Amino acid sequence: MLLYSDEYFMNEAFKEARMAMSEDEIPIGAVIVFNNRIIARAHNMTEKLNDVTAHAEMLAITSAASAMGGKYLRDCTLYVSLEPCPMCAGALAWSQISKIVYAAPDDKRGYHLFGENLLHPKTIVECGIMKETSIEMMQEFFRKKR
Repeated sequence: MLLYSDEYFMNEAFKEARMAMSEDEIPIGAVIVFNNRIIARAHNMTEKLNDVTAHAEMLAITSAASAMGGKYLRDCTLYVSLEPCPMCAGALAWSQISKIVYAAPDDKRGYHLFGENLLHPKTIVECGIMKETSIEMMQEFFRKKR
């Protein structure tokens, strides 16, 4: 058994999502991993920063690029609690990230609604790791908003 499994890293992304929820942000969290080591952590901060681009993935990309010493995230994996939106997918394509693992699809604003061409052609995508946890967290957040 791997010490650092997809579930391990997705749980780390969920820790970030919970931080977002505690700050009254949409509960999306992300971590970027290189060589089984987390090099970037982020959660949504659009309300706090008053910035529509302050999605977890965007913040994680910036942090990971700094950690890697360059703009490309080859050999890195993004773990994110919800499917990236088109803006984030485009940024991930430009970063040339090797792999994206997301928990749950976003049937309203996910990148897949706009076509798979938003991602880099060599990027591997996996969906569904701990999907139920993501869905429950999103439902809880929006239930409290209503």
